[in-house]
Amino acid sequence: MKTVNEKDKIFNLLQQVANGAMTPDEALSRLQTLPFEDIGFAKVDLHRGLRQGTAEVIYGEGKTPEQIVAIVLKMQEKGLRNILVTRIGQTAVDALLATGVPLVHHPLPRLALALPQPQSPAHLVGSVIVASGGTSDLPVCEEAALTCEVMGCRVERLYDVGVSGLHRLLAQQEKLSRARVVIAVAGMEGALASVIGGLVSCPVIAVPTSVGYGASFGGVAALLSMLNSCASGVAVVNIDNGFGAGVLASRINAMKSVES
Repeated sequence: MKTVNEKDKIFNLLQQVANGAMTPDEALSRLQTLPFEDIGFAKVDLHRGLRQGTAEVIYGEGKTPEQIVAIVLKMQEKGLRNILVTRIGQTAVDALLATGVPLVHHPLPRLALALPQPQSPAHLVGSVIVASGGTSDLPVCEEAALTCEVMGCRVERLYDVGVSGLHRLLAQQEKLSRARVVIAVAGMEGALASVIGGLVSCPVIAVPTSVGYGASFGGVAALLSMLNSCASGVAVVNIDNGFGAGVLASRINAMKSVES
């Protein structure tokens, strides 16, 4: 079911711009709040790119393959590209591929990019570093790193630089000093974020993971450690939320300095 009078609203806005009754910026502001499209089981936000710069992201876990396919096809119909599907299973991947929709699948972070339009390295901006405590944290790291890349960031990966071998991290200090944002991903006791926070001047986004033995409580121990970080400038997202960290890092990375 289409949104009510969506085309009429757009036409009226264009007329007002042409008649001088509204500026282009005012029209864009109105377009950013146009309604969603209701497809029964989901209300697809087709204008999120206008408001936030990137298309709506589909959270795959808990959705059926048929639901994921229907949402992607609706977004494709409306001309949207670079559609991220997070926490996607192989069955849903196979269902999307069967439709002929171009798809890049990354099995480790369970992430897929439908209708990809890769950016050339020359068009990527800033510098986001994704650092991991250990190899077991890589699924969450890759979710964060790939999200940043889709959103136009230049990303550098520093993996397996946890505090149990601190010299591995200190050897990367020059690279860390050039970053605009660092995403620190760690399980166990989650100390990596505090150590990096004490080495850099840029924001640090801490991501606790569910990696660890019994007393880690599925990532709660790392979460509490990161929330209680003694380093300044450290923010924390939820357990295993590489996607959320990637979005936040991308927005920080894209911010321009405000001249006084």
